[in-house]
Amino acid sequence: MSAKQQVCDYSTFIASVAASDDQFNTWLQQPQLTLPELAEYSDTLLQKMRGCDSEEAAAACLRQYRQRWLAQLASLDIVNEISVKQMLQRLSSLADLFISASYEWLYPRFCARYGTPRDSAGEPQPLLIVGMGKLGGRELNFSSDIDLMFTFPANGETDHPRKPIENTVFFTKLGQALIRLLDEITVLGRVYRVDMRLRPFGQSGPLVVSLAAFEQYYQAQGRDWERYAMVKARLIGASAAWQASFQNLIRPFVYRRYIDFSAIDALRKMKALIQQEGRRQALSNDIKLGPGGIREVEFIAQVFQLIRGGQQRSLQTSSLYQAYRAIAELGLLTPDDVDQLLSNYEFLRKLEHLLQERADEQTQRLPDCPQQQSQLAQIYQLDWPQLHAKIRSVMAEIHAQFNKVIGTQADDEESSLQILWQELVDESAVFEVLAEYGLDKHRAEQIWREIQQFRAEATRRPSGPRGRSALARLLPSLLEQLLPWADAEVVLQRILTILRSILSRTAYVELLVENKGACQQLLKLCRASQWVTDQLARYPLLLDELIDPQLLHQVPDLAEYPQLVRDYLIRIPEADLEAQMNALRQARKGLQLKIAAADISGSLPLMQVSDHLSRLAETILSEVIQQAWLQVTEKHGAPAGCNRQHTGLGVVAYGKLGGLELSYDSDLDLVFLTDSDYKGLTNGRKPIEVQQFYLRLVQRILHLFTTQTTVGSLYEVDIRLRPSGKAGLLISRVDTFADYLRDEAWTWESQALVRARPVFGEVGLRKQIEHVRTQQLTQPRVSDELRTEIIAMRDKMRAHQASDSLKHAPGGIVDLEFLVQFLVLNYAHQYPQLQTYTDNIRILEQAAEVGLITAEQSEQLRDSYLCLRQRIHRHALDGETARLDAETQAAREYVQQIWQQWLG
Repeated sequence: MSAKQQVCDYSTFIASVAASDDQFNTWLQQPQLTLPELAEYSDTLLQKMRGCDSEEAAAACLRQYRQRWLAQLASLDIVNEISVKQMLQRLSSLADLFISASYEWLYPRFCARYGTPRDSAGEPQPLLIVGMGKLGGRELNFSSDIDLMFTFPANGETDHPRKPIENTVFFTKLGQALIRLLDEITVLGRVYRVDMRLRPFGQSGPLVVSLAAFEQYYQAQGRDWERYAMVKARLIGASAAWQASFQNLIRPFVYRRYIDFSAIDALRKMKALIQQEGRRQALSNDIKLGPGGIREVEFIAQVFQLIRGGQQRSLQTSSLYQAYRAIAELGLLTPDDVDQLLSNYEFLRKLEHLLQERADEQTQRLPDCPQQQSQLAQIYQLDWPQLHAKIRSVMAEIHAQFNKVIGTQADDEESSLQILWQELVDESAVFEVLAEYGLDKHRAEQIWREIQQFRAEATRRPSGPRGRSALARLLPSLLEQLLPWADAEVVLQRILTILRSILSRTAYVELLVENKGACQQLLKLCRASQWVTDQLARYPLLLDELIDPQLLHQVPDLAEYPQLVRDYLIRIPEADLEAQMNALRQARKGLQLKIAAADISGSLPLMQVSDHLSRLAETILSEVIQQAWLQVTEKHGAPAGCNRQHTGLGVVAYGKLGGLELSYDSDLDLVFLTDSDYKGLTNGRKPIEVQQFYLRLVQRILHLFTTQTTVGSLYEVDIRLRPSGKAGLLISRVDTFADYLRDEAWTWESQALVRARPVFGEVGLRKQIEHVRTQQLTQPRVSDELRTEIIAMRDKMRAHQASDSLKHAPGGIVDLEFLVQFLVLNYAHQYPQLQTYTDNIRILEQAAEVGLITAEQSEQLRDSYLCLRQRIHRHALDGETARLDAETQAAREYVQQIWQQWLG
């Protein structure tokens, strides 16, 4: 059998490349397959990339050579013409080459567009690409993804003559483009899946940070698992000077100066996680994660590196082979043990490559198909039972050495609460166990009834053996934590609501079993909030946000929301509308959960909660507009002089968003404006009138906001405050908007304008909108007429609302808001500063400054307002409507007193 026939029979991947790539096919038909020199690869790729004049051409070039060269390596591997060590090194070198070639192609183009990034001394700044994991250790597998981090030497800005941008912005754009060039799926596939989750703060962190911020993070906040990860870190394509500088930066974090025996305990815990993972996924046929798999060989080396690497520089290496050589030289393991481990490691790595070379898939599981088993065994000149026995023997030897080095750890003792999940359990035994937790008969019966109902539902749901086993471990653990609480029954009901939604999603049940921190965080959030419970039950993907509870409480700065939202979108092609819509919804709900967690914990005061929710909504609005712009302009083109950065669109937020008082489930009250003159047509393949263009743009924006997907809708959007209300156009010109407010607006529309502010649009357009608002609010008005109309509107609203609602009752939130609006509308012509701000607190402060009310009245009204809002906010978190109560009586009475003074 020829080499071509042998490799094509085994690998559908190689066969497909041979069928489409004449050059590879010619190479494959050689009598003796040969491995090209790495320099030949490098020269060829760099020369071809220099001829690419677009990102699409560069992407196609990278993918073509990736397919050809990996098919060559796979062919050599299948016919045993390349050693395991050569294979690992060549795969890693090719990854370095593809990454470096992509960067070298992108960097000058970005410099031409944005200017060259420079530090304070004027020196040009490179992007430093950190390879992690197997790429960092130069031990990449055949179908591996690549773990990367991005950093750059120093802050500064680009030297663009007209529009310089900060280095952080430049490198973020560059990093996004680099990921896209490597990771985006085209008709030729992708080059590599790019995983950025190992960067500081993980998915919630910025895509790129400076070296100073990078170092500060690891000094102040780096965690144990990040020490293990950074063992493998190295710079890709950087000079020797940068490599040395980077290693000096991370060395103090990774390697302690003393013999660090504390690492052994952390590694034992990681061993327990591996074993749990093995049980969870039934990984006995997984040669990477199963007992005695590749990961255990890596862990053994890391034990010695982390414990003694601070004192023994020879252990400070990202290479597994070099680490084991140092381990043997230092006498930490015998040379025979090291030789056996490395021999077994190479056996499994060869096997791993063969498994992945079949269809270019990232798998480490042994095949179940007899034909595939036979084909795999033939490469080893064995039959399948012989090969399988060899694999089991190798993994047993590795696992024995792993247990010897890491040590054993007893399983957790079984809780007495396990009995509650047993079939045919005697109820007397149940109540006896519950009594041990201080529950009386009535409470015990209530809890037992909830568990019985849930168990009956779980039995009917198809969760499989893994799911049932995980659930049997999870329930006792949850009960152990919540039964001592006075509100155990309420919390149990909420938790079971969430578990019902994930019964068929075993991965989430296992997440809660194996991640105690996530489980504790879930209990805490559900105990504090019915709203959070409902969100998690409706959208279980939010449970992913609980994986690291510490990150859940690290509320970002307001300025970070645009980057955080973009992180959810970074790996999704702009053309994939459904995925983009789902990612935006996940971003909104995930970031809201972070805000709610900080809110519940007390680390974020109420006013800041609203600030964060408002900033998040504005960020989402901006992203939605960008998506809508792309979709509409793709078909119709853009109006003259407009582009993605200069859309000619302005958005005014009214109500809670306008007043920076957004809550978790608030609608967005929006009005859309434009400064376009509506002349001419758009410049696309299907040109339309400019006015029609903006109408379609707003329709698309509303569609993106309100469409229900599997992750729900983004926000409910209310556009009834636009000129002429429901009868009006979806978008108005700014001058038309000004005319309407001046000549036709009702008093209640002017009241609404008090809380209005532009939240999207270019600076010039925002200033026009603010000028219109100022002109309208500072018009002189007849006080008695204004007072009469405001009172009439208040009475009309109250007639349609519950009389005991804390929002609408006398002295409630609406009374206070109407009072503030009266002060602005009646006196802003005398005191223009009254209309400067849109939130009630600062308007009250301005009213005191100009002498309309005293400082004491301003402070007491502020306190009353916060008291009422806090109460409404807390009830909203519990999924309830806030009613009149004794705690808010004094606040309401004071608001009524001031209301009578001004409007009574």
